[in-house]
Amino acid sequence: MHDTLDDAALLIAELLASRWLPRRHPRVRRALIDAELWQTVQDRLALTGLRLVDNIHADHVCVALLRGAETAVFGETGLNANNNAHLPRDAVSLLVLLWSLIVLPKRERQAARAATADTGGQTEMFTAERPLPSAASVSPTVSYKALLADFGPQLGRKTRMDGNLKRLETLGFIQRRGDEIGEGPLLDLLLDYDALAPRILEGALGDVLARTRQRAEAEAKADTDTAAPEDCAAPAADDPDAAAKETAGPPSGADPHAKDED
Repeated sequence: MHDTLDDAALLIAELLASRWLPRRHPRVRRALIDAELWQTVQDRLALTGLRLVDNIHADHVCVALLRGAETAVFGETGLNANNNAHLPRDAVSLLVLLWSLIVLPKRERQAARAATADTGGQTEMFTAERPLPSAASVSPTVSYKALLADFGPQLGRKTRMDGNLKRLETLGFIQRRGDEIGEGPLLDLLLDYDALAPRILEGALGDVLARTRQRAEAEAKADTDTAAPEDCAAPAADDPDAAAKETAGPPSGADPHAKDED
């Protein structure tokens, strides 16, 4: 069969071959604005138990199993496991930690910038559509040295953590740039934000984040107090005895209504 492939077939083939594609890819961009092409891709993927995964907060798209196909592919044992990428428990803990340190702040920055853009455009007569800031422009990075110092003992120390970081990089969850660990193509696509964020923010990590915010606020307050002028108190009188006389009032037995005589 040598029939020419259409755009939907080519997009699916590229996704399966590359595992993910950037949103700026020509066929991905067309699928995002062409509802008919998007639905065609989803329908054809569904025939093979797959679905197209897209997230406006991420810079890439990928494919994943349909919920109905997960049981047939992974079985009950696989579904009851904490992951299907054969990651050990400490690697899963590292993944969730990096997701919390990268994706949660990124989402806050994207929402804040979008809100600022909307507010600034209220004075315009014809407001233009402002897309959500890209993940690359607002996604924070995590220092490897700081991660090792803060969480190394809990994550198996340097050798074990280095091996798990390599696994996560190979799977596309993170990217390494020297000492910096950044968001990978799949970090904000394959981890369910709606399910994971409340558990983290309201769980044990929420206490850690709250303590971090309190410490930052305390340091900022200390810096403000140090910068404040020290001479805010009222100046003391040059003559302490005179000040005492002024506050003591008239001498005992004197008539306060008497007038001085010449």
